[in-house]
Amino acid sequence: MPPTSSTLQTLENFQRIEITEYHIYRNLAKFVKEDENRRILLQIADDERRHAEDWAQYTGKEIRPSRWNIFWYTFISRVFGFTFGIKLMERGEARAQMNYERLRDEVPEVDRWIAEEEEHERQLVGMLDEERLRYAGSVVLGMNDALVELTGALAGLTLALRDVNLIALSGLITGIAASLSMAASEYLSTRSEDTQKHPVRAAVYTGIAYIITVSLLVAPYLLFENYLLDLGIALVTGVVIIAVFNYYISVAKDEPFRSRFLEMAGLSLGVALFSFIIGFFIRQWLGVEV
Repeated sequence: MPPTSSTLQTLENFQRIEITEYHIYRNLAKFVKEDENRRILLQIADDERRHAEDWAQYTGKEIRPSRWNIFWYTFISRVFGFTFGIKLMERGEARAQMNYERLRDEVPEVDRWIAEEEEHERQLVGMLDEERLRYAGSVVLGMNDALVELTGALAGLTLALRDVNLIALSGLITGIAASLSMAASEYLSTRSEDTQKHPVRAAVYTGIAYIITVSLLVAPYLLFENYLLDLGIALVTGVVIIAVFNYYISVAKDEPFRSRFLEMAGLSLGVALFSFIIGFFIRQWLGVEV
């Protein structure tokens, strides 16, 4: 029985997805250094091209790939890492596999294609080993520690000092000193562990993550004169940092986003609120006027 018009439109969309992913995998293979990884990517690319040709038997058309998706996923992979780009694209493939199930009556080959897509995922998971993900724990350590410590410190300093220049100065000194301390601690910790991570690199990742987070949190105090507005912007910035990083980790490492985000955001904002209250009582107790 020939496909219905609705099914035919769906098949044309799948054909476009497959030929687009063929070009994406080919592009990614150019940037992969390991020979085995490159071979697997090229093999998957050829499978995607063959799937597109299979769909063409039903559509009777030569569908052009999505140039935007080719550019986008290649760009994402280059900027945020091979693993993140592949996993982000895999999410689209998973949705496509759900639609394959609906076509089983009209497209007998769909079961074979589902099996091949699952094999693709297995191969990809086995080959992805990026340095930036090996050191993700070090980045989390630096970023999370900076968020918790500095949001708390800024909240306390904001109410205690009420002077944006003094708050910024104190925040930067506290943050830079803490980043060096955290980097040194990560170096010693990694050196004592049985791990593939290099101690110096782990320390650098931790220190850089800490300093970047500190810079973003202190920046409002260098731009605006209203210290309460600055604190609000700093807290929102902290939540955005937590959301962006946890989304990255949830995609690249297949970890839950919601629970990790709520835990980190709740911890940072809770410490900030407690420090804000402490700053108020200390100011009242000491009778400090700045």
